[in-house]
Amino acid sequence: MDNTYSQNHSETMNGQTVVPHFNHGAHELMDVHEVLSAAIGALNLSTILRPHVKDQELLSILDRQYAFALDEYNMLVECFKTGKDPSHRTASYKMATQNDFTYGLKPSSQPKKPIQSASEINDEMISGYLLGSAKAGAAGKVPAALEATNPVVRRVLQDSIPNCIEMAYELSIYQNKHGYYQVPRFDDQTMEQIFNHYGTAQGPMYKMQ
Repeated sequence: MDNTYSQNHSETMNGQTVVPHFNHGAHELMDVHEVLSAAIGALNLSTILRPHVKDQELLSILDRQYAFALDEYNMLVECFKTGKDPSHRTASYKMATQNDFTYGLKPSSQPKKPIQSASEINDEMISGYLLGSAKAGAAGKVPAALEATNPVVRRVLQDSIPNCIEMAYELSIYQNKHGYYQVPRFDDQTMEQIFNHYGTAQGPMYKMQ
């Protein structure tokens, strides 16, 4: 992914050139404000939860995702405040795990319910909180990117969305591996019926220009 955008452009308002520092629409300004506030909350949550992590695999995921998310936060702040390209290009987050899921539901030994004390915090809860933060990050950046008028801010937001998805996917794989995130599955006959409900379409009847 590449968020580089040529600065050989000009934005105008009422016939007057707008300097890059103020090259932001009202929707964009408020949406990015929300995105940055949520990012701070997610980073703070990781810092708070880190001392409670017991599993080394989860700790590794938390640390890698924190470092990557912190860099993306700094990039967005930089281009948001200047209206110009950030100091380096956006990167792609890479999972350190395989895309393996175990399907099926197993009966839970204990029903889920709110904890009564912070001493009850465990890796299942922590990985769930991190998963929720990654999902919220993706959900918040989509509308912000759609409303962004500054081309650099839009590209940084746009390129960040797949990274949030990748982080969430990595955490869901971790949770599934440890039995925290169960994946129900239809029987083969039902799945086949759904597959066969759709067919491919032929190309357009008119000639493409």
